[in-house]
Amino acid sequence: MDGAERVKNQALAFCYHTATIMGRLRAPGKGLSQSALPYRRSVPTWLKLTSDNVKEQIYKLAKKGLTPSQIRVILRDSHGVVQVHFVTGNRILRILKSKRLAPDLPEDLYHLIKKAIAVRKHLERNRKDKDAKLRLILIESHIHQVARYYKNK
Repeated sequence: MDGAERVKNQALAFCYHTATIMGRLRAPGKGLSQSALPYRRSVPTWLKLTSDNVKEQIYKLAKKGLTPSQIRVILRDSHGVVQVHFVTGNRILRILKSKRLAPDLPEDLYHLIKKAIAVRKHLERNRKDKDAKLRLILIESHIHQVARYYKNK
C-alpha cells in the first residue's frame, strides 16, 4: 500500500509539473527550447572583421531594403559574424536607428499586416472559406495586440 501511494504521488507530481509549463500564446509549442549563446561575450579570435566593417555591411544591406533579421542572417552565413552585439557593442536595430535607416514599422507588426493582406486577398476570391475567415480574425487580433504593446512601450 505504501509503495502504491508513492507511485500515485509521483504520477500526480509529474502531471502537476507538466501542467504548470506555460504554453505560447500564438504558437503551438511550450517554449522549452532556447538557443545557446556562447559564455564569453567577446569577439571570436578567428573573426577578421572590425566593428566599423560590420557597421558598413549593415548600412549597405539596409539601403538595399533588407530587414534587421535578414541582415543578421546574411552577416552570420556569409561573413561569419556570430553575434553583431559582441562585435559592435550595439544591436542591429540600434545601429540602423543611429543612421536613420531603421524601418518605420516594427518588423513583427509589418509581417503580420502583410499576412493579413494576403488572407484578405484570398477571401475576396474564395468567399466561402470559413477557416480563412477565422484565421483573418485571429491575425487581426494579433495585430491589435502587438500594436497596443508598441503604443504602451
